Amino acid sequence: MSSQPAMTASAPDFAARIARLFVYPVKSCAGIELTEAVLTSTGLDLDRAWMVVDEQGTFVSQRELPRMALVRPQLKHHEVVLRAPGMLALHLAIDEVAGPARVRVWDDVVDACDMGDVAAQWFSDLLGRRLRLVRFDPQQRRLSSLKWTGGVQAPNQFADAFPLLVASEASLAGLNERLAGAGRAPVGIERFRPNIVLSGVEAHDEDRVDVLRIEADRPVAIKPVKPCARCPIPNIDPQTGQSSPEVLDTLQGYRQDARVGGAVTFAMNAIVLEGEDAVLRVGQPVSGDWKFD
Repeated sequence: MSSQPAMTASAPDFAARIARLFVYPVKSCAGIELTEAVLTSTGLDLDRAWMVVDEQGTFVSQRELPRMALVRPQLKHHEVVLRAPGMLALHLAIDEVAGPARVRVWDDVVDACDMGDVAAQWFSDLLGRRLRLVRFDPQQRRLSSLKWTGGVQAPNQFADAFPLLVASEASLAGLNERLAGAGRAPVGIERFRPNIVLSGVEAHDEDRVDVLRIEADRPVAIKPVKPCARCPIPNIDPQTGQSSPEVLDTLQGYRQDARVGGAVTFAMNAIVLEGEDAVLRVGQPVSGDWKFD
């Protein structure tokens, strides 16, 4: 069943506000909640700028290493500080790297910058495998799927596939109502790793809007382009790194999405059409036009 009902000409205007903003400096590690963030062509500034890779240079994630959820970044002046249980803090200078690297993220092989032996040892000790930390090479251009962007060239860094992920408070509330009905505890939006969380809309309205326009310090236009098919990461408790199946089991009952071959979806991948260097802030109004498919 599709989660996208047909819209009618009498549908009210899409009107929302930014409720929460998140960046994830290290791919698959915990996020940082912000009150404001700079928008770039590749998403929010410093989002997925770093990535952990194995000895072959292939990225690793919570899918196989759920304890990555326990790595908590903090932005401090010109560095990112990483903390994890039982580990001394790892300080990463934002503008320093150790040397070149070549890495794989899904089907893309891209140039990157190795962050050195100290960072490699830190992640290896924490996660029990020989790992290294790399930084996205700003000279590299990694494009989102042109099939889903409608031919728009939308770059991203180490995100899975698109620069931004947009969710809504109402979508999470709908899931938590179903979890409560099954005697399960509610979950936080952090499990779904969005960048922008909207308030003031109905559940999954983010699925049904064409272009989101944000009232920032300059015009901003963001286009949701592809439903986010969910892997097992939402089953992982970000506070403990432990996995249990109830989140995806519950979504399976009402979020099988024909647009992506029947996969379970939650939130929308989005690209930046306009607004590079704009400052997004919690509370900013968001408007949009409905899709009439």
